[in-house]
Amino acid sequence: MKVVIIGGVAGGATAAARLRRLDEQAEIVVFERSGYVSYANCGLPYYIGGAISDPDALTLQTPESFFARFRVDMRVRHEALAIDPKGKTVRVRNMDTGEEFEEHYDKLLLSPGAKPVRPRLPGAELDRVFTLRTVEDTFNIKEFIGSEKPKSAVLVGGGFIGVELAENLRELGMEVTVVELSRQLMAPFDPDMAAFIHSEMRAHGVKLALGRSVAGFEPKDGGLDVLLEGGAQLHADMAVLAIGVAPDTGLAKNAGLELGLRGSIIVNEKMETSAPDIYAVGDAVQVKHSVTGQDALISLAGPANKQGRIAADNICGGDSRYRGSQGSSVIKVFGLTAACTGVNETAAKKAGLDADTVILSPMSHAGYYPGGKLMTMKVVFEKGTFRLLGAQIIGYEGVDKRIDVLAAAIGAGMDAPRLGELDLAYAPPYSSAKDPVNMAGFMIENIAKGLVRQFHLEDIPGLPRDGSVTLLDARTPVEYSLGHIDGFVNIPVDELRERLGELEQGKPVYVICQSGLRSYIACRILAGHGFEAYNFAGGFRYYSTVVKDRRLTEQASPCGMDK
Repeated sequence: MKVVIIGGVAGGATAAARLRRLDEQAEIVVFERSGYVSYANCGLPYYIGGAISDPDALTLQTPESFFARFRVDMRVRHEALAIDPKGKTVRVRNMDTGEEFEEHYDKLLLSPGAKPVRPRLPGAELDRVFTLRTVEDTFNIKEFIGSEKPKSAVLVGGGFIGVELAENLRELGMEVTVVELSRQLMAPFDPDMAAFIHSEMRAHGVKLALGRSVAGFEPKDGGLDVLLEGGAQLHADMAVLAIGVAPDTGLAKNAGLELGLRGSIIVNEKMETSAPDIYAVGDAVQVKHSVTGQDALISLAGPANKQGRIAADNICGGDSRYRGSQGSSVIKVFGLTAACTGVNETAAKKAGLDADTVILSPMSHAGYYPGGKLMTMKVVFEKGTFRLLGAQIIGYEGVDKRIDVLAAAIGAGMDAPRLGELDLAYAPPYSSAKDPVNMAGFMIENIAKGLVRQFHLEDIPGLPRDGSVTLLDARTPVEYSLGHIDGFVNIPVDELRERLGELEQGKPVYVICQSGLRSYIACRILAGHGFEAYNFAGGFRYYSTVVKDRRLTEQASPCGMDK
């Protein structure tokens, strides 16, 4: 059997290695148009910033090492030009010599990945405007920084690449502005959770131009002007387009393969395309979102590697199935770690799911053990069924392990209250006896049992201030004096039983505290005395962060940057 693979990065390289482990006799040929195989896309910004100093560390394998171990014919700088599904051939060009030839296959695997979105903007071809996707892109940016010593950069796009590159360029001492069409960075997060990312970026000197789009680039004063829609402009020494990626599927389209979202390749659970003996994996394929069941594009290394393994199994006669992606991801944002899995609240409601959330601010480990750090967790679940839909966590320590537990719970089909039953490892330096994941489960269990009713951030502006309801802040007087929501009166939770006479029976009571715990206790006290009480999801810390972020975004200067 002869297997030809187009694309030698995550999915293609994984498939090649798996194929060899399953079939020692197969002939395996990989064509990769860049000069590198099996390289770490996710590490590219960190090489630019200097956190990764050795360029060889970016490539997990070389063609030579791959051949030595797996006897796979890895041909870099070879571009696949056309596929003939009937004749089972691929036309290929050697990019160094210009020679074109045909390669026959018994099985063909497409792993072309995705290409950076590069809109047709005036000046986008200027030599100070870059994209970042390949090792070559990385070296171009690194060489430019080394030779030109730029002092400022504009990054167009606030996704993973934009945020990671912003941090790394700031570490080099550059002034950095991120321009993002949406009013938030990092679309996998809900806007309220993205506020914590914005705060960290601003605290480290990154300027944010949210809700703004780029109209073009013009050379000026040895650098360039980045023109924004509406007439404003930003001056910088360089710019990087990190708007996103699109499936690189020209080959598949021309070969007549069935395409889906944004031109992606449609595959079944076995990673088979619409053409016999042709498989496809990675960023170029359309998958099912495992939570919503809807078609999706999920450009992450984890799914690509799993799909490559599954395709290899099936090429060798197996029966492996890809069950879908749930988009688990994590990112370093200066000192913060931000992670998510499943769907956020915005996406859940857009998908037609009746979603609710709990928001909590637990410590990373036992409070009495030194060094604990707060994290903010938002867990999304379906009303009625209490099915887990997704989670987002932002904090400093222990974020990654909690998101992985939640990802596993979602993948296992657990309902949200069962999070409280999970038997998780505990020692004071690492966790609490009631882990943050357990606490999220307890909170949702209380909702399921009717022990607590919530109100959310979007409800606050509509709360009556005419005396028909009671608005109660259960924090200490000192906390209250440092900031509170207009209309909320202060009665500390520890004084509440003695001061119940100050509250009018028959009026609903809406309670807030710093993190949501004391207000929950206050709600239980009130319920025990015949009051209808509602607990604020998230607490004042969460509220103040989100409201401040919205104010800063709305007060952005005419050029689109934070003041």
